[in-house]
Amino acid sequence: MVLGKVKSFTVSYDCLNDSNVPVFSSGDCVSGRVIIEVTGEIRVKSLKIHAKGFAKVRWTESRNAGSNTAYTQNYTEEVEYLNHKDILIGHERDDDNSEEGLTTIHSGRHEYAFSFELPQTPLATSFEGKHGSVRYWVKAELHRPWLLPMKTKKEFTVFEHIDINTPLLLSPQAGTKEKTLCCWFCTSGPISLSAKIERKGYTPGESIQIFAEIENCSSRMVVPKAAIYQTQTFYAKGKMKEVKQLVANLRGESLSSGKTETWNGKMLKIPPVSPSILDCSIIRVEYSLMVYVDIPGAINLSLNLPLVIGTIPLHPFGSRTSSVSSQCSMSWLGMGLPERPEAPPSYAEIVTEEQRQVSLDVPSAREELDGPLFAYIHEFRFQPPPLYSEIDPHPDHASRTEERRLDACPSR
Repeated sequence: MVLGKVKSFTVSYDCLNDSNVPVFSSGDCVSGRVIIEVTGEIRVKSLKIHAKGFAKVRWTESRNAGSNTAYTQNYTEEVEYLNHKDILIGHERDDDNSEEGLTTIHSGRHEYAFSFELPQTPLATSFEGKHGSVRYWVKAELHRPWLLPMKTKKEFTVFEHIDINTPLLLSPQAGTKEKTLCCWFCTSGPISLSAKIERKGYTPGESIQIFAEIENCSSRMVVPKAAIYQTQTFYAKGKMKEVKQLVANLRGESLSSGKTETWNGKMLKIPPVSPSILDCSIIRVEYSLMVYVDIPGAINLSLNLPLVIGTIPLHPFGSRTSSVSSQCSMSWLGMGLPERPEAPPSYAEIVTEEQRQVSLDVPSAREELDGPLFAYIHEFRFQPPPLYSEIDPHPDHASRTEERRLDACPSR
């Protein structure tokens, strides 16, 4: 009898999304099939799967131990998130080559289903970095007598969801900085920078609206800029390795001496990037928006606003909050004033004359209440409020208040 051959040996996943990409999160059931296509008949001892997931970091550093001695120090660390084994065909022992307990697979295509549940505890999001990675996969092994095992492996993606619809991630981020340039004994005027964004949390594909004001009172030509940076931090053996990468950037107009530039919601789009990783003990992936002023011949004036890149986008109610934040940011930068408020409804529209007259008749049950307290409460019940007016009844007091406010600001 001529033994057949294995034509193909693959792992396939049952995807949970429409894009047909195997993406899962903690607590999900990962299911799929091991597909074997053979020509002729083959005898199999076992078909096993091994699902694994872990974060791993590794880097090396050169050290000098003396004038003529140098060595390399390796830093490695690993955290396991998933370790699941299952047998789809046969038995556990594969160390013997006996003919007992063999399974015959006939010619054709055969599928063997598998499934397992990811841990309910938080998992690290799949990631590939310069000095480390977070990976998940399923490996299948086909064992036959007198032959080396056949192996195949296929990765799947895990996202640890970050919902940006939380008060912390919906809160605006803002800052202000100022810098004075000096050259020997000469001091020029200051360069000031104020910047604000609507919220801290975003998802890939969104655009960040940047509200900023840059004032150049120095003698140099400066350029306002903004950039999104990704910071990868790796930890091993008490040491830390950090890598900073530019994600996206934009450039404003050059500012000559004495000029001011205002960004009224300048847009910077977030490209497809990995979500933030904040819960892994050996790998962290963080983002920040840097709004800065490029100053020739000097250290740049910069503001760092922290960002969190999430996986669950902004809900409709969150967009309304975001819109309110946008209006507040415009007011904060002095870019716009709120509309004139409408006058409140008249007293007659709320309280009828009949209600007022009834309230003036004190109930008999309260006749025994005597004294100034009850008289005070009864006197002002259902009495009309002061008349509304858009003209300040005390203009002198308002003028004095404004003068005090202006005197307190030395830059005016």
